[in-house]
Formats: sequence, C-alpha cells, structure tokens
Amino acid sequence: MMEKIFIHRILTLFPNAIARKLLLMLIFILIFWIIYLASKDHTKFLFSLENHITLNQGNIFKKSSHSEAPLCPAVSPKETELRIKDIMEKLDQQIPPRPFTHVNTTTSATHSTATILNPQDMYCRGDQLDILLEVRDHLGHRKQYGGDFLRARMSSPALMAGASGKVTDFNNGTYLVSFTLFWEGQVSLSLLLIHPSEGVSALWRARNQGCDKIIFIGLFANRTSNVFTECGLTLNTNAELCQYMDDRDHEAFYCVRPQHMPCESLTHVTTRTRNISCLSKEEWSLFRRSNIGVEMMKNVTPVEVVPCNKSENIKKNCQIGMKTPFPSGYTLKKMWITAFCKQIKFNETKNINDCLERKLIYLMGDSTLRQWIYYLQKAVKTLKYFDHHGAGIFKTHVLLDVERHILIQWKKHGHPFVTKKLFSVKDENYIPREIDRVAGDKNTAIVITLGQHFRPFPINIFIRRAINIQKAIERLFLRSPETKVILKTENTREIHQNAEMFSDFHGYIQNIIIRDIFVDLNVGIIDAWDMTIAYCTNNAHPPDYVIQNQIGMFLNYIC
Repeated sequence: MMEKIFIHRILTLFPNAIARKLLLMLIFILIFWIIYLASKDHTKFLFSLENHITLNQGNIFKKSSHSEAPLCPAVSPKETELRIKDIMEKLDQQIPPRPFTHVNTTTSATHSTATILNPQDMYCRGDQLDILLEVRDHLGHRKQYGGDFLRARMSSPALMAGASGKVTDFNNGTYLVSFTLFWEGQVSLSLLLIHPSEGVSALWRARNQGCDKIIFIGLFANRTSNVFTECGLTLNTNAELCQYMDDRDHEAFYCVRPQHMPCESLTHVTTRTRNISCLSKEEWSLFRRSNIGVEMMKNVTPVEVVPCNKSENIKKNCQIGMKTPFPSGYTLKKMWITAFCKQIKFNETKNINDCLERKLIYLMGDSTLRQWIYYLQKAVKTLKYFDHHGAGIFKTHVLLDVERHILIQWKKHGHPFVTKKLFSVKDENYIPREIDRVAGDKNTAIVITLGQHFRPFPINIFIRRAINIQKAIERLFLRSPETKVILKTENTREIHQNAEMFSDFHGYIQNIIIRDIFVDLNVGIIDAWDMTIAYCTNNAHPPDYVIQNQIGMFLNYIC
C-alpha cells in the first residue's frame, strides 16, 4: 500500500505521459538492481568495483606524470623476457657469425700493422696518443671486418705504473687505439690479440648453445644416509626432479630427486667440469696457448712523456653516482689514482675506523669480494672475525667491531656457483632476495659483484640475474634512498685457462651488460676490470695491493 502511495505522489509531479513512462522505467530498473545486489555477494562486487576505479586512477597518474618515479618499480615477467630478448639481439648484432675455414684466414698479430698518428719526439703528461691498427690474416691479406678481442695497455715498469688503453673498432679491419699519458717518464705501449674475430664468434656461439659444460652435484642428507644426485640450472632427464624455484624472479635450480628422500633434504652442492665442448677441433686451434695474448705492437718504441707545466683540472671528491670513463684511472707506485674524481687516502687504521664507524656493510657476490674480508681482517686489527658456523670458505663471513658498531658481512651469490668444494645451500639466496632483506639507511652500504661464475653458462642467465638485481636496488631506493650501493665489476683472470668457459671475452661482454642495465641507477662503480688490466695481474684472485686499492675506492664512496 505504501509503495503505491509513493509512486502515485511521484507521478503527480510529472503530468506529462512520456516523462511518467521514463520515470517508471528508472524506478523498476532501480528496484531490480537492489534485488540483484541483495541476492549476490555484494561485498565482493563493490570491492572489485573499487579496485577497478583505483587501477584506472593509477593508469591516469602514470600517463600524466612522466618526470616522477613510479610508485612501484615492479616489472612483469613478460617485460623482463622482452628486455632479455632485446639485449640478446643487440649483442648478436655486435658479435656476428664469422666464417672460419683455416687458421691462415684469421687475424695475425705478426702481419698486422700499428702506426702512431702524429708522432712526436716527446709528449706532455695528459696528452692522448693515438695508434691506427690495420689487421691482416696469416697470408698477409687485409681483413674487411672487425670483432677481434684486443687488450691495450701502457706501462712504466720502473715506476710500477700502468693504465688501460681504449680500443675503437671501425668494423672494417681497422682500429683506433688511444692512450691517455697519465704520468711522465718512458712509457711502453702494448696491444695484445687475445682472440681473433673468428675465435670470438666461435666462443659466442658455443656459450649460448649451453652444452652443459658444468655438472652440478647435490648432496641430500636424511639422518645417517647421504645421497649424491645430478643437479643443474636445467636438466634433460625423465627422472623425477626437485625444483627450487624463485617464482617472482623466474630463477630455477633442479636436482634429480633421490628415492625415499624429500627435496628439502638437499644440503650441499659442488660442481665438476664435464668433458664436453661446443667448439670444433679446428676452432680449438685458435685457443692454443701460443695463439692467445699475442703482442701486436712489437715494433712500436717507448715514448717519452714530460710535465710541460700543464695545469690539472680540479676534480670533485669521489662520490656515488659519478660516471666512470674508460680508462677510469691508472696505477703509479702500485697505488690506484682515479682519473675522474679526487681521492682521500685511507692508509691508517684510525682513518679507516673513523670512516667505518656505525656502518653496516653487506658484500654480496663471489670470492673476489670475499678477499675484501680477508684483507680488512689483516689491515684493521680492531675488526674481529665472528664464526658464523657452517663449514668451508663459502659460508657467510662476518667481521665485527662492537665498540664502533661496525659490521661487515660477505655472502656468496646464488646459483650458478662453480667450485670443486662442497658448499651449503641452506643459507643460499639470490642477491635480489638478499637486497630485499636489507632495511637500509645512510650508514648502510651494499657492494655487489657478479660474473666469474656465470662465464660457462648461456648469457641470458647472467642478463636475467642482472635485471633482477637492478629491480631489487630500485625497491631498496624506494624505502631507503640514502643507502649506498656500489658495483664492483668483475676482474680479468688467467688468459690461458680453458678459453671456452672462462675467457675474459665472456667477462668483457658481462661488463658491457652490467653498465647498460645499471646506467640510470645512482650507484658507485669500482672498475676492477680496468684496474686489473692496469696492474696486469691476470689472476682470478688479484693480489692484496689490488684489493687494498679497491677498498680505498669503496671508502671514498661511503665516507
């Protein structure tokens, strides 16, 4: 009865028949809508509607706010895959396939010619000296394409001085080799042919074929019983597998599951080299000891460098975010001197302690960063080693100074980690996950190095890890923009050791990738690649004086 009275009163307000009909239709639609909501879970409906509105607002904000950083730096798996594909395509263009029929048609260090451009009797300190290199094959024919892997270095042994040279490839068989004459005295010039372009092409193809050149072996422990099974980043088998997957970052590791044991009983992993190669017998001839690292400038005489009373540009103090040129510095009397910023020398324990006071420092990476822990323990007596339990050199290492509230920690990066020693996986984590666990503040610093253990594996594995680390750093900077992050590039190593898996060419490509992926992040760079060329160490684990100078650069960034 009440509903009829209400409708009658409403109709009297609208004498026009058409208006009445429209009004009645609206009323009936409203009534049916209320009945529908009552019969459904309207809470879920309203929540989904609210989410829809919020998402649309987010899209509008994204389109209209180009200059500001997004509120969430998360990248979808599809976007990550597209980035990996894009980087891979660019690298494939830079390293095109080169025909290889015989060693005689490859680049010859002996037949190639190096000519100093605009030669002078003497040069001024700070000048640039340029050399034009024309490469020829073993038959004396001029090569029509580039791609040779070269290493340029200048040195003065009496001064214990050295620096990298910069090589520009014109992709037509000629190269420009440039040296910045950082110091005065007699300077010798060197250009090594590490691999001819045909060898580079073969290494690139072999790397990305995979070939499972490294075997992972997992130790499963269940009470008194231990079982070893095969593991890997991928496994080609029909056996039942244990899958250890990081779903967010799409990082995976697999082991053949032992009978009557749970997958959680995997405790340790080790690796072995499989007697397999993706290179042909003919290609292997390019990587004989006598064909790697051959001098191309035997006939170039040393040059004389004098002061010339040139005034030096005043450089700013070293700080996070500075772009590092190549070469980034030089060594003189075994000390590293940067070319792009002003350094403070940390030679005394007190100076180092003053810098490190109240600092939390997390070293994440391979054994070249673990060397920092060993060096600091010897150099700074107030830092005491804390036994983190576990066994072997790959367990977590911690140095403490309780009075000054200093903590320095090293943890190895996650798979792949290549070593004949067993290492525990119970405290195993990928670097992005470790970064996510750091709260961060102005007294927190993270140092990351990545590369040596990735060289035997397809490059897409390294690219994915680098992208995931980049995203983790972006998340860190959102919650704590004052946290300091430093990237130590990988260093050079022995040039004659199993080139297919460990050639410095692989490390060189990885360094290019790291610089490309992290180019827009506010991080510090310690160019260990440049430093180890300058020092000419050629060792996977550089000597203490190199480690000392790496740490010196780090202290300049955080203090």
